[in-house]
Amino acid sequence: MNDIWNPWHGCHKYSEGCKYCYMYFLDSQREKDGNEIYKVKTNFNLPLKKNRNGEYKIPSGAVIRVCMTSDFFLEEADKWRNDVWDMIRTRKDVTFWLQTKRAERVYTNLPNDWGDGWENVIMVFTAENQKRADERLPILVDLPFKHKGIMCAPMIGEISLDKYLRTGNFEIVLVDGENYEGNRPLYYDWVKTLYDECIKYNIKFDFCGTGNIFIKNEKTYHIPKAYQRVMALKSKLQNPIKYEDIKIQPKCKNCKRRKACNGCHWCGKCN
Repeated sequence: MNDIWNPWHGCHKYSEGCKYCYMYFLDSQREKDGNEIYKVKTNFNLPLKKNRNGEYKIPSGAVIRVCMTSDFFLEEADKWRNDVWDMIRTRKDVTFWLQTKRAERVYTNLPNDWGDGWENVIMVFTAENQKRADERLPILVDLPFKHKGIMCAPMIGEISLDKYLRTGNFEIVLVDGENYEGNRPLYYDWVKTLYDECIKYNIKFDFCGTGNIFIKNEKTYHIPKAYQRVMALKSKLQNPIKYEDIKIQPKCKNCKRRKACNGCHWCGKCN
């Protein structure tokens, strides 16, 4: 992933996974209300912004995660979404990663010229437990997208995706635990089940992070935010196994956590 684009901000809690949403937590730190939904005017046209040389600031080949502090198919954003589709249509050289919990709103909010999908868009449905997976994923299987993925985050219950993965519709599955204010545990065995299913169907699997509370072999681990990614990597539940995307903080050269540090705000070891 290369960049994040939030054309609008704010959301309404929609299902069980939203209980400890990081967006609400971060907004509360700024004394803001995460339920307030607004267009982010300073960043709305990010994919079209250019530098002094007339080149796009977002380079060709980049992957942009869209609406990481909202939901792309949020009803309140209907008045802005067509402009976003126009920008996605213009930047065919960039891949746009869309995520939603609002499965039932997707089809009726696609552009008129969508056809069987745009090559530069991947649609990812989030499913935090089996109930939500069985509710949303049958919809995604039938939707006209050329690229599809599943995000189990925060994963708060055991999930099997076998019957969906066997359709051949999905390219990637991602798993993450609950962090910030959340304390619902993630179990190693849950992650291993999904990893094994992805291996079975040769689908990319990314164990993004353990969350605050990770349970393996009946032992409970309390893992700080700065270390959750590195612990997920150490589990080797990755398909394929990749480590090259880990950024090293310049001032953390001697820190054992440097390969997966999210910054000293979380770690505190370098203060």
